[in-house]
Amino acid sequence: MNIMNYPFAVAGLSFALLWLSALIGASVRRRRKPREDDREDFNLVIAATLTLLGLIVGFSFSMAVSRYDLRKNYEEAEANAIGTEYVRAELLPAADAEIIRLLLRQYLAERVMFYRTRDSRELQHINVVTSQLQTDLWNSVKSPAEAKPTQVVALAVSGMNDVLNSQGYTQAAWWNRIPIAAWGLMVAIAICCNLLIGYGALHAEAKSVRLIVLPLVVSISFLLIADIDSPRSGIIHVNPQNLLSLAQSMNPQ
Repeated sequence: MNIMNYPFAVAGLSFALLWLSALIGASVRRRRKPREDDREDFNLVIAATLTLLGLIVGFSFSMAVSRYDLRKNYEEAEANAIGTEYVRAELLPAADAEIIRLLLRQYLAERVMFYRTRDSRELQHINVVTSQLQTDLWNSVKSPAEAKPTQVVALAVSGMNDVLNSQGYTQAAWWNRIPIAAWGLMVAIAICCNLLIGYGALHAEAKSVRLIVLPLVVSISFLLIADIDSPRSGIIHVNPQNLLSLAQSMNPQ
């Protein structure tokens, strides 16, 4: 189980870990009395560490957003490829064209379900059905192409190739996530920052809500990054609006 697929769990665990780090830092300060002349060096270190944390969080957020945009772009590309092939099916004999259009409508319904489902078992079933439909689609366009290999028929074959390729590009985009190493780096720097925040807190501040602010802000940032980066969990998802619009236009009257 990949915990990064559960954004709220990421936020809860990170908040607990970072708050504990701040408390540990405050406990170390109470036991070890730092000299006042070390305060300037300490402020420089904590400022640099917080700046680095901000850069890493911003970089990771940018990675998550770019991957989300890529998934949206491929959803649009899938809709365009299926819609184009649906029209190009007219270039084939009437019987073959009707079979291809029927298969394309079934295939489109499976692609919409791929974007909407949140259940792993249902996703496995969708992938199996999608693979079978892809085989049927290719066979349905291959037969007329072998019987009458003309440039017009080749145009329909090329469109079917785009349909099949677009699904592969989409799947690759959904697998493309923020690397675990990047998450580990963010967490490590966040822990260091909270240790320093706790260590730099005065005795009266160590028991106040000031030690909660940074863990809370960082955990919320982690929640947003994990939510955007996770295709099927959380509250931010790619809505298959282009596929749905195409499905409405392809419904037989």
